[in-house]
Amino acid sequence: MRISLWLITFLLLFTLTVAPGSSVAGKDAAHFDALKRFSQVLDMVEGYYVNPITKQELIEDSIKGMLEQLDPHSAYLTPEDFKDVQESTSGQFSGIGIEISMENGRLICVSPIEDTPAYKAGLKAGDIILEIDGEPTQDMSLMDAVKMIRGPKGSTVHLTILHEGAQMPKEVPIVRGTIPIVSVKTRIFDNDYLYVRLTRFNENTTEELRDEIRKFKKKHELKGIILDLRNNPGGLLGQAVSVADTFIEEGLIVYIQGKDKAQRKDFFAGKNKDEVMAPMVVLINSGSASASEIVAGALQDHNRALLVGERSFGKGSVQTVIPLADGSGIKLTTALYYTPSGRSIQATGIEPDLAIPFVEPAKDDEMDEMRRRFTVREKDLGGHLENVNGDKVKANRESRDIKKLLEKDNQLRISLELVKNLPRIGKIK
Repeated sequence: MRISLWLITFLLLFTLTVAPGSSVAGKDAAHFDALKRFSQVLDMVEGYYVNPITKQELIEDSIKGMLEQLDPHSAYLTPEDFKDVQESTSGQFSGIGIEISMENGRLICVSPIEDTPAYKAGLKAGDIILEIDGEPTQDMSLMDAVKMIRGPKGSTVHLTILHEGAQMPKEVPIVRGTIPIVSVKTRIFDNDYLYVRLTRFNENTTEELRDEIRKFKKKHELKGIILDLRNNPGGLLGQAVSVADTFIEEGLIVYIQGKDKAQRKDFFAGKNKDEVMAPMVVLINSGSASASEIVAGALQDHNRALLVGERSFGKGSVQTVIPLADGSGIKLTTALYYTPSGRSIQATGIEPDLAIPFVEPAKDDEMDEMRRRFTVREKDLGGHLENVNGDKVKANRESRDIKKLLEKDNQLRISLELVKNLPRIGKIK
């Protein structure tokens, strides 16, 4: 009797443990059914599809499709793609110098990188890329588009572009070149104001930025900084944090939050010898994305800078590149990032404090342009003698260049006036 009672108890417990209705068993069964269905489809396609195709190709395409269905930024990386991703944040690579994304099924230009073939060809943030070498981009994956646009230096890619506000698309031939990763450019305004243009965030951006500021301070009094993040497509998260830390004394810069709320990661400003506390204006536009938005959002939330320009792109997601054993990898969206005040800028962007649209400068008369191009002066002749007052001439030329720059850029012109009149910023609240 005691044995029978023990046996009944054991059977009851066993039944409760492995019952089909239990959550664990139910999940396992669902996973098994899904894998079984996938295997069946795989076998049917391999066996009956009209063209020969291997199981390896089918599995790789399945992985691609799975990741591309998640969001515009998750992707499968072949070994070649994985290498390209690593090269794009250090050294240099061949291509046209453009950051692209998918938006509502359309391939768009997030931003051309300054001084690259794409930039010189006139591509702009917000341009829709309709075709690449005559092939429609409608059903093209992001990684396939990247592959088609990149190529050997000296070769040409033909992009069919629809500019924002244009009625008709136009074909733009672009000769691929070597894309140098030069991320920091500076100009000096009125002797004491430093203009800093960040073209992207790569491995050396913070070091280059701080080095330029140190050089400036050796010869000038730093009365103000204009930080230009327009058409900066982003880059490395760590560099965005350290760039912001250059201008923020203490406090939260950004935090990232994934699926697990317990795994929130905060990034703080810390004391460093390169801190800059001069008045600041930051320029942003629709081509300012990702890491640019982290910097702009942090400076805005800390009341550290005045933001001028147009609403930023709105890429508030974090991608993690995960290597796989065969040399390939996946780029997976693992978190969203938030500004210090808790704002998610995903799909909304950063709103400037002063919304000032960029006004295209009036185009020169065609005849004036032709006259300038074909007018030859002494300085244009090979082997001409240099002016004895070379340094003074050079300074005058730089002054004229700056004047032209300000005349053509209303946002920059207004920012310079603003930074001159901003009160000196004391301790940040």
